[in-house]
Amino acid sequence: MAAIKSGNTKPELAIRRALHAAGLRYRLHAKDLPGKPDLVFPVHRAVIFVNGCFWHGHDCYLFKWPATRKDFWRTKIERNVENDARAIGALQQSGWRVGIVWECALKGKARLDMVDSMQLLADWIRSDDLAITIRGGR
Repeated sequence: MAAIKSGNTKPELAIRRALHAAGLRYRLHAKDLPGKPDLVFPVHRAVIFVNGCFWHGHDCYLFKWPATRKDFWRTKIERNVENDARAIGALQQSGWRVGIVWECALKGKARLDMVDSMQLLADWIRSDDLAITIRGGR
């Protein structure tokens, strides 16, 4: 697991390129905020998490419980989900707007159109809406 990257993943880089091209500027992996969001837009008071479906226990076709070491993986993934909920709650309590982009929205058979998804995300960042979740189709 030491080789698993937590930042600068392919989905994250694709989102960063698209939002930068849309004229949005951001901070990366802000350690001073709960959950260390992947992208922080201080001017818009918005943060974005780019979540891998496996590591964050998403209910999509990309997530499958491992067949070995079941107790270890269940504990690890459930703890990740709890940490996510705690960080999102703390951010919202502090007045931040929270966006989540799931890996299944960007890759695989149920992926969404990248241009449309990034336009939706850019529009949300510029809006006053409190939250957005972008996930793959079913």
